[in-house]
Amino acid sequence: MGESSAAATPEDLKTSDLKMTPLHGLHLELGARMVSFAGYDMPVQYPKGVLAEHVHTREAAGLFDVSHMGQARLKGPDHETVAAALEALAPGNFKGLGAGRQVYSLLLTDKGTIVDDFMVARPASPEEEGSLLLVVNAACKEKDYAYIAARLPENVTLEPLEDLALLALQGPRAGEVLARHARQAAEMIFMDARRGSFDGIACHLTRAGYTGEDGFEISVAADKAEAVARALLAHDEVEPIGLGARDSLRLEAGLCLYGHDIDETTTPVEAALNWAIPKRRREEGGFPGAETILDQLKNGAPSKRVGILPDGKAPAREGTEIFSTTGEKLGVVTSGGFGPSVGGPIAMGYVQTAASDVSTEVVLMVRGKERPAHIAPLPFVAQRYYRGKK
Repeated sequence: MGESSAAATPEDLKTSDLKMTPLHGLHLELGARMVSFAGYDMPVQYPKGVLAEHVHTREAAGLFDVSHMGQARLKGPDHETVAAALEALAPGNFKGLGAGRQVYSLLLTDKGTIVDDFMVARPASPEEEGSLLLVVNAACKEKDYAYIAARLPENVTLEPLEDLALLALQGPRAGEVLARHARQAAEMIFMDARRGSFDGIACHLTRAGYTGEDGFEISVAADKAEAVARALLAHDEVEPIGLGARDSLRLEAGLCLYGHDIDETTTPVEAALNWAIPKRRREEGGFPGAETILDQLKNGAPSKRVGILPDGKAPAREGTEIFSTTGEKLGVVTSGGFGPSVGGPIAMGYVQTAASDVSTEVVLMVRGKERPAHIAPLPFVAQRYYRGKK
């Protein structure tokens, strides 16, 4: 999950008007180029550059500051009550979510379109029974919190956790590096969630991320974040990674960016996120827009998110129109750029469902010129989440 830069502060806004994460000083020390993003002053790249950062994350381990994301706790008298409250807002199977597990889900409008995508973790410790931990997109924080709070029963409350930072350690070496500081990391598999200790610092770990690689997200007290970051960066395997490489990594992995690939005009079915609606919820419904979404699951949606491989070297950016080879407009590109691990331009976008089959030839209108392309399977680069030893 990722957040829209469309909601970022205008470029002419002074840096002093932007929010800063607890790692802001460290980013400057490391020579980061800072940009305005979702109201925060954030690192877009470090001196080695986006390409090197991307490749390093795929080959070793990259450290991302994602403290701008929203962290919150949903609290009630017991798990069943809290899960039922969230199931009234999103199509996940939260009642069946095991202790110490996390799931991806979607906040929905009454029309069945997407308010935001978010992560939901059920803490493993009995002391936290009756709680769910949420991570929402930075640009959507206030909107999401208001949306959720207005729709909760009286015995369930939403508590934004403003005093926490969030770091992501991503890449094939992430597990071994983190286990040197937090032993429990070695015991976790994809989508596990655990309270733990990082060199004696209390933290909450989830084995997940936004790159398609194995990795972890580390929630820690804001005033301890820099100590955690410096300890990780002390390893040769770890480099700091900015928003630029974060975007190219998630695009190669076929992951949606909220405000671009999904928003309040798209349904989960159109977005090819059918997998986020498990069997029980399909059978029972009971979530916003269920009638529309269940109909689309059964009969299909008018459009579909697809992967697109442009011919040649010219990237197709967001907003590029997609046509059939006979000149019929099919849709539009929602994310596009250069895929370093692919070795060429890649894109995602929406086309008419009838034209969404893999290998379908299409034409992209790039800077007024027709560029041939074809529909490609997602992800562009195989996802390598750690699901346990085979």
